[in-house]
Amino acid sequence: MNQRARRTTRREEGGPDLPLKPATFLILLSLAEGERHGYALKKGVRQRTAGRLELGPATLYRSLHQLQQAGLIEESDRRPAPELDDERRRYYRITPAGRRLAGAEARRLADLVGAARAAQLIDETG
Repeated sequence: MNQRARRTTRREEGGPDLPLKPATFLILLSLAEGERHGYALKKGVRQRTAGRLELGPATLYRSLHQLQQAGLIEESDRRPAPELDDERRRYYRITPAGRRLAGAEARRLADLVGAARAAQLIDETG
């Protein structure tokens, strides 16, 4: 299947297409490191972006819903010990399809950074 056909299939299924929205990519990156609940994802995105991106509840939970519907993440049934957990929390994990899509986006971004370096838009000295 060629790249255009893959994009069309994901779009028809309601899944994201490349390029990913920053929030979507950052959620997938966080889940690639391990299972997380919503608040941990929100904190992780804030830390990963040094506070430049703050996910509000609507953006976070809309993104999680869309990622679930697209089969890129799924709700986990594993839970921490009850004394370490809040029973209202939902935990999420990345699926193999989500890992592949996040990897494709990472490669796309790396190619763009390479092009910016070649054009001397990025100062390598610091």
